[in-house]
Amino acid sequence: MLQKPGAEEKVMSPDAKLQRDVLAELNWDPRLSAGHIGVTANAGLITLSGHTENYAEKYFAERAARRVKGVRGVTEEIVVQLGHLGGQTDEDITAAVVNRLCWDVSIPTGLITATVEDSWVTLTGEVPWRFEVEAAGKIAERTVGVLGVTNEVTIRPSVDAHNLEDEITHALHRSWFFDPKLVTVTVHGGNVTLTGVVPTISARKAAERTAWSARGVRHVENRISVAG
Repeated sequence: MLQKPGAEEKVMSPDAKLQRDVLAELNWDPRLSAGHIGVTANAGLITLSGHTENYAEKYFAERAARRVKGVRGVTEEIVVQLGHLGGQTDEDITAAVVNRLCWDVSIPTGLITATVEDSWVTLTGEVPWRFEVEAAGKIAERTVGVLGVTNEVTIRPSVDAHNLEDEITHALHRSWFFDPKLVTVTVHGGNVTLTGVVPTISARKAAERTAWSARGVRHVENRISVAG
């Protein structure tokens, strides 16, 4: 007997459907070779297993899983197996990471130090902006021979917390995502807390991105709720 279109999906369990959707997303991402990555789902919680040939693929796999609708959390158990990309010594990796940090215009020269032990990179230092921390981490993650990255780079705190609070509030007022009057900004020593109610998840994320864009922000706690 022929099944109606979509009949198979109707009898599929939510976890089975979610597993299928995550696998499809992994295969859809051109940065991934997903053939060696396994996916299990349990009540919306995804576990990724298997192996990749570099640390960047491991990172992209987790990001791909998290953007699938219905995923509540991701446990990442992927192992990096360097294969033909292996053979680099810790000294080789250190030199490569330091060189790439020096040549990247988004990272201030001389503020970040890279240490490598057993192909694992640890980044330390202090920079003015959040995006500089993220940029340094991505450079290390995408360097050949790296098995893992610990990013301990911190953000230099703002000298004047009151000015920081005003700057973020004014930036929110320039946003077209939502009515900024619905969001309250509180700053203590470079730690920002956002509270209020906004109409969409996109608006909530936009408020957090706006806060992170201010110089000297060390941490953002987003307590904004979404209406409805």
